[in-house]
Amino acid sequence: MASAPVVTVSGPPVERAAEVLTAEALTFLAGLHRAFDGRRRELLARRAERRAEIASTGRLDFLPETAEVRAAQWTVAEAPRALQDRRVEITGPTDRRMTVNALNSGARVWLADFEDATSPTWANLVLGQLNLVDAFERRIDFTSAEGKTYTLRPDAELATVVVRPRGWHLDERHLQIDGVPIAGALFDFGLYFFHNAARLLARGPQDPNSGPYFYLPKTESHLEARLWNEVFVHAQRELGIPHGTVRATVLIETITAAFEMDEILYELREHAAGLNAGRWDYLFSMIKNFRDAGERYVLPDRNSVTMAAPFMQAYTRLLVRTCHRRGAHAIGGMAAFIPSRRDPAVNQAALARVAADKDREAGGGFDGSWVAHPDLVPVCRASFDAVLGEAPHQKQRVPQDEVTAEQLLDVTATEGGCTEEGLRSAVAVGLRYIEAWLRGHGAVAIFNLMEDAATAEISRSQLWQWIRNGVVLDSGEKVTAELVRRRIDQELAKLRGELGGDAYADGRWEEARGLFEQVALGEEFADFLTLPGYALLP
Repeated sequence: MASAPVVTVSGPPVERAAEVLTAEALTFLAGLHRAFDGRRRELLARRAERRAEIASTGRLDFLPETAEVRAAQWTVAEAPRALQDRRVEITGPTDRRMTVNALNSGARVWLADFEDATSPTWANLVLGQLNLVDAFERRIDFTSAEGKTYTLRPDAELATVVVRPRGWHLDERHLQIDGVPIAGALFDFGLYFFHNAARLLARGPQDPNSGPYFYLPKTESHLEARLWNEVFVHAQRELGIPHGTVRATVLIETITAAFEMDEILYELREHAAGLNAGRWDYLFSMIKNFRDAGERYVLPDRNSVTMAAPFMQAYTRLLVRTCHRRGAHAIGGMAAFIPSRRDPAVNQAALARVAADKDREAGGGFDGSWVAHPDLVPVCRASFDAVLGEAPHQKQRVPQDEVTAEQLLDVTATEGGCTEEGLRSAVAVGLRYIEAWLRGHGAVAIFNLMEDAATAEISRSQLWQWIRNGVVLDSGEKVTAELVRRRIDQELAKLRGELGGDAYADGRWEEARGLFEQVALGEEFADFLTLPGYALLP
């Protein structure tokens, strides 16, 4: 007979934490940890082995051992009513104001994000869980420092909540089971499922939030999807939730997962809802995996890599084709623009770009897409309404053209160059995001865009790659660690002047510099900047 788990909570005090971290909930988390943490660690080790293979060959291809899965005829389970129509999804962290605004936004779905849009402080994670419970009980409100009050619209149909837990690679050090930190993924999933699965089901099939639904981030293989499926089966059985109640949408935001879309859906087929084109993390993954594969994998400035790039077109075509062959939803990527209250000209140009992006996705077969701000909900809806009409999706539309490994890896056909402006932008955005993240903010408005951790990952990994490949900018300067440090010095001096000495000192700019230099200029490439960064958070 197994011994009782030793559960240790070491996080700083958080108001109302006892409502979430109940003895029963902690026992449930301990069961998840004991059942699945060993396999999780094996799969993380497998990631490193696969990266080593990519480094030695400079290649990726579809798996020969799963060819039968790709060739066979099968479909995923039918989507529940709440996830039939997903034409507009809004994303954001689970802080109290965002919770109210997202649910009120008019979007069909809110991606309630414990991952890239949340700085994983203990307070953010615990309070985020509380905010979701309060939202489902319709007792949530928020008053800003300016005195503005936010409440849920009475009797309105709110956005369906789809929770994104952290990826498999992150630990939650504030909760240890038998002396070992629990996986952040299991912590986030487990607490939400324990407190809300039965609550949501009790509302009945007519309520749009009538089930526990999830987005799964940073998945790198179908074996990792299999592990999630085993977690779902275990969790449903332990709490007496009917098998197949959970629905999961997997973000295809790694290049390795792009080669296993069929297999990922197959592993989750009883719980799968769809796939999402996580475009910004996808670029980061491309750089990370092929960072030492030579010039043919060097990307131009991140802002010049659009969805029109051939390798990005191939990725989205394959995603739509795979989803619709298997009866799953294909969800498009983020529109990160934040409307300006002061500059109508900026708004007009940016909204036109957002509309063109969503028109392209709807016309290309996607069933819905993401926005980061409530003002973009009607823009996205208009694009999909024009194609879908009254239909909830367009799964019947299955692209027939095959996508090859060569097309997925054709980075050299990408238009654009490596510029001085691109380097300065990478430094400016990376520093600003990391400093805000260290202060507990995961979704950060920078230069009229809502940025999350993927932004800083692209910025720092691109600089690392440019340095290793001796890239020469349009200015004629060769990218070196010394050049990047000079640009960092210049950017911080600029920020000190803009903010003033006292405000600058009150920030965490020097720690942000240290972390940014570590992950952008270090000899060894950090898999995720959040790994060393986590040690700097409360």
